[in-house]
Amino acid sequence: MSAKLWAGRFSMGTDKAVEAFTSSILVDKRLYAHDIQGSIAHSKMMAKQGIIEEEEAELMEKGLLEVKADIENGSFVYDDALEDIHMHIESALTEKIGDTARKLHTGRSRNDQVALDTRLYLRDETRVVIDGLKTLRGVIVALAEKQFGVVMPGYTHLQRAQPVLFSHHMMAYYEMFSRDQERFEDALTRINVMPLGAAALAGTTYPIDRHYVAELLDFPKVSANSMDTVADRDFIMEFLSAASIAMVHFSRFSEELILWSASEYHFIEISDAFTTGSSIMPQKKNPDIPELVRGKAGRVIGSLMAIITQVKGLPMAYNRDLQEDKPPLFDGVDTLKAVIDIYVRMLPNIKVMADVTRLSTETGFLNATDLADYLATKGMPFREAHSVAGKAVAFALDKGVELGDLSADEMKGFSELIEPDIFDFLTTDAMVERRTSFGGTAPSRVRKAMDQAIADLGGRIS
Repeated sequence: MSAKLWAGRFSMGTDKAVEAFTSSILVDKRLYAHDIQGSIAHSKMMAKQGIIEEEEAELMEKGLLEVKADIENGSFVYDDALEDIHMHIESALTEKIGDTARKLHTGRSRNDQVALDTRLYLRDETRVVIDGLKTLRGVIVALAEKQFGVVMPGYTHLQRAQPVLFSHHMMAYYEMFSRDQERFEDALTRINVMPLGAAALAGTTYPIDRHYVAELLDFPKVSANSMDTVADRDFIMEFLSAASIAMVHFSRFSEELILWSASEYHFIEISDAFTTGSSIMPQKKNPDIPELVRGKAGRVIGSLMAIITQVKGLPMAYNRDLQEDKPPLFDGVDTLKAVIDIYVRMLPNIKVMADVTRLSTETGFLNATDLADYLATKGMPFREAHSVAGKAVAFALDKGVELGDLSADEMKGFSELIEPDIFDFLTTDAMVERRTSFGGTAPSRVRKAMDQAIADLGGRIS
């Protein structure tokens, strides 16, 4: 019973099975540095407010830093009886500095303490994610620049639709990951709120200075309601929501890389360093990295569902269910960071088969819309022009040729408005170059988009 910080109320020791079942130390021990950081700030605030002596705060800080060193050098011993990282650190501090350590918990509760630790941790990790996404965006722009001028089919319904620049396709993912970065930056404003001082749920009777603690810990804002403070896990849900959306984008990107690397497409080749082989088929080169990323998207989305489900039926204020917020959070953070890192490493090593992608734009009637546009520019209503182009496609299909293979007389048979210049109008390069609307695939537009991206990123990646 002596090990329990809350033992005064109880007349019987805790069953060992209960200790094992309620222990979270294997999960939350990774919060040790943030717990110590918060405890040092709390002790300094208490000294400033006269709740403890200055010398006691200094002794606490010295002891806490020694505990941190013990954890980091591997000499620290964990025990289920101490439940969580907070009790482990306080117990270790008591061994080092004696009864003075028992004053450290004055004016706070594990409820607001864990909220602080989690916010400190997630603040740090969100910044890492933001930096990683910025690097990834730079890698995508670099790939777009490297392959500038390469044309490929653009698809709708997974059917060849119209030719686009490969760079334009890559810049679509740049836009997706830019939105992801913005979401994390926005979420950071709500993560970065100082909760310590809410205590168990009602605040504290001690003359604490929460804003001073916020200043010490570099929080721009202090939580406004003590009950909401200890019950709030919105910031975790918001992070995992942004992470899930980002993983959906990674999954979509992965799906295309998988398709493009298949022999049926052969648009790209993924470096040997980022592929694996088969244990039975010697010829195989498998796109395991994008496949795993595609699979891990479900894992992060599952983490979001887990925390939403945990919180959805909880009454105010703190409930032990919230101990289960950290496994999905930690897994979501770790998974997203690993995916960002592997993509940053993999993308620069992708080889684009420009001859294959160009050839794929020259079959499948990708120029049918441009035939309709040609007629519309001659004054034919677009709906009528669409019908004429459709008839031309049907005629070419019957002959087993493309529109560009028809003779001038055959083309003119569909409309007197068609002149010999139609064949120059329907080439792949001409089709791409004409799409100069803002956001379009014309080289001039894509070049401007890449330049703007480079400016937004503060320069090209080194």
